[in-house]
Amino acid sequence: MERGGQQRQDSGIPGTILIVDDDELNRAVLDNIFSAEYSIEEAENGQIGLEKLIDHSERICAVLLDVVMPVMDGMEVLKKLNKMGMTEHIPVFLITAESGDQTLKEAYSLGVMDVILKPVVPYVVLRRINSVVELFQARKRLGNKVAQQQTEIYQQAQQIIELNMGMIEALSTAIEFRSGESGSHVRRIHDITQYMLEHTELGDGLSEEEIQHIAMAAIMHDVGKIAIPDAILNKPGKFTPEEYEIMKTHTLQGAVLLEKIPQMKNHKAFQYAYDIARHHHERWDGRGYPDGLKGDEISIWAQIVSLADVYDALISKRVYKDAYQVEEALAMIQNGQCGTFNPRLLESFLKVEKHLRGLYK
Repeated sequence: MERGGQQRQDSGIPGTILIVDDDELNRAVLDNIFSAEYSIEEAENGQIGLEKLIDHSERICAVLLDVVMPVMDGMEVLKKLNKMGMTEHIPVFLITAESGDQTLKEAYSLGVMDVILKPVVPYVVLRRINSVVELFQARKRLGNKVAQQQTEIYQQAQQIIELNMGMIEALSTAIEFRSGESGSHVRRIHDITQYMLEHTELGDGLSEEEIQHIAMAAIMHDVGKIAIPDAILNKPGKFTPEEYEIMKTHTLQGAVLLEKIPQMKNHKAFQYAYDIARHHHERWDGRGYPDGLKGDEISIWAQIVSLADVYDALISKRVYKDAYQVEEALAMIQNGQCGTFNPRLLESFLKVEKHLRGLYK
């Protein structure tokens, strides 16, 4: 049962002291010393004291603990509190007649704040315990403030990330609109890339942060199309050889453009964005462009974006064609009509394709 401590409670500071001692007289003496400033909770042995501390840890500001008690002694209580990490947040004081070096040494090693020998001197014990309680309360308030500031900083960082993502997506979408697309193409490439890295073996070894950066980089795969003339970009028919050569330069133009954006070069996604923009038209058999990379010379993220780009192009309506049925598109991808892909990439893609087609509903 709690009592006392009205002034301390009214101040808004948690002010309950737990007195754990099997001697009723000792508890009464300590109660008399502290009840003017603190609420008091009592326990007649270590087991009851431990249970009360666990149940009410949020309002207990200090524990006064006897050593020799039935059921569970003070040192056993200390060991359990230390194991739970509670001595880091609630100051524990031994109030004991035990003055042996071994007892004191063990008590301090278990995190006790101070050892006060019986018989206690009221004004001394009050001053010592008040000082420590105030220190712990100040540290707690500071810790809460730091945690709040860290939360605010994290939220601000998230806002900056979302702003960067929005600006990147807006630029990429604007380029898609130039080529007569709806703008949802870049979002689907992002989602396909992220899903395949998160749900297939292709993402093994990559952290969640790296996968997020790769997915963001995938949005910029066609950023180089900004340098392609509208007459070629929006041509409804087949390209002439000369037009095709110009169209192919969007891979190099994209890499150059990304290099010229200072803020982009400092972003963790830059290395992936540059690689994907330049190499998402490379092919497993070495017959792609612009560098004629072959096999595992092509990064797995560039390979994924390449396949996602082909898949999306086939089952979506474009200015130069109607959408293919999914099964027909899959057959075209598998039989090599759209270029040669890494067999492991195709196997992983086919395992999750039914989920990916849900992006088009």
